Amino acid sequence: MKEFARVVLALLVFAAVCLVLGGETERTNIELGEVMVNSIGMKLAYIPAGEFVMGSPIEEDGRQGDELQHRVKLTRPFRIGVTEVTQAQWNSVMDINRSHFKGGDLPVEKVSWREAVAFCEKLSEKEGRCYRLPTEAEWEYACRAGTTGAFWGNGDIDEMGWYADNSEGQTHEVAGKKANAWGLYDMHGNVSEWCSDIYGAEYPEEGVVDPVGPAEGTYRVIRGGSWSYFARGCRCAARSSAPASYQFKHTGFRILMEVSE
Repeated sequence: MKEFARVVLALLVFAAVCLVLGGETERTNIELGEVMVNSIGMKLAYIPAGEFVMGSPIEEDGRQGDELQHRVKLTRPFRIGVTEVTQAQWNSVMDINRSHFKGGDLPVEKVSWREAVAFCEKLSEKEGRCYRLPTEAEWEYACRAGTTGAFWGNGDIDEMGWYADNSEGQTHEVAGKKANAWGLYDMHGNVSEWCSDIYGAEYPEEGVVDPVGPAEGTYRVIRGGSWSYFARGCRCAARSSAPASYQFKHTGFRILMEVSE
């Protein structure tokens, strides 16, 4: 209970900092997928507000019981990393890189949820903008990029990502596979990605607006599948989770930057 309270307090402090910093003020005519580059070379694509169906249909191959379909409305636009956070980007902000597979353009991994949040906090302070982990809904919205299939556009996963059948048991440089329609790479595979939400096994049946996950719980959501997952674990709707302190050589993260309309 004390550990949970500590994490909640840290997130509340971070939220207060973001309120002070604010988001990037965007032009009114910004286009979907338009990219900006920040001070450490991260490319961030603009994603407008919108609605989509989250989860998977019962007939989808590989579907799990925690993927109940429901409509989600996201009322705020955001920018999201075109790629997963690389080791070069991580090293420019943090002191220690314990990634199992070493390389500047490889995704950083073996980072806990807490360390991913700490990276966002430090980058926010450095740039005067609010960076954070995406919510699970924001992540899936960005992954689907306006489509409804198991993979973006019902595409061939071998074209979209590195997973167990083609990765040769390791990560690969980011952006080495095909991007989705919104210009985002490696949403299927390479490394799985921490989201901000506490994991909840049951989605709501009714539509929701700007969901942020359960208020309490031990596990944090992980999305996207990885180099070690079978294809079914890399689907748009596929979900996994782990305690906030765990570090895996198949898990990294992607950042979101808040924007002001």
